[in-house]
Amino acid sequence: MVFVKTYKRYFITVGVIWAACFVLFLFVYLLVLGPQKNNKKHIENKLAEKKQVYELAQRAARKETKIQFNEQLERLQNRLKDFVIDFEDSANLTFDISQIADEKKVTSFSIKSKGNRGLSAIPGCNNIFENHIVISFIGNFNQFATFLNALERHRPVLFVDKFAITHSGQDESTYRVTLNVASFVRKQRDVKTADKGPEQVYGTEI
Repeated sequence: MVFVKTYKRYFITVGVIWAACFVLFLFVYLLVLGPQKNNKKHIENKLAEKKQVYELAQRAARKETKIQFNEQLERLQNRLKDFVIDFEDSANLTFDISQIADEKKVTSFSIKSKGNRGLSAIPGCNNIFENHIVISFIGNFNQFATFLNALERHRPVLFVDKFAITHSGQDESTYRVTLNVASFVRKQRDVKTADKGPEQVYGTEI
């Protein structure tokens, strides 16, 4: 009986010691090891980010990468030219439309800017304006349809906002047509910008 009590007391003592050790270990982990582990993870993440930036910088410094970037930039520039005309070339737009009118053999053709030089700001765009022009001519319905189709196929793109078609008063087969047309025009560049290479100019905010 005495042996059993001694054995039981021994296990209780061992259990208390183990519980105390567990609490002490948990306390040490929370105060020391836990923060160190989180700090180690944070450092590893920062190291991975720095490594990624370093590898990207190495790739950018390679000749092959520069060539790929320049080719991609040139493709984007050519695509942009499908939608935006340079301010210096905006006068050619009137000539292009006049040539279309000559090809379609319309009469009483006129083209003029709408409002103040036809240019209006676009919300959120710093370097592109919207150019509004009014086109008027007399022709039959087929001439009107082919003229409109030619405008839609023009590059840079022309947007026909609205049009009006009425009898011309000359004969029943001819009509007077008025079209409101818009295009995108790049803001006139200053001398410093004009001296830069294409990769610098097109890097500016639109």
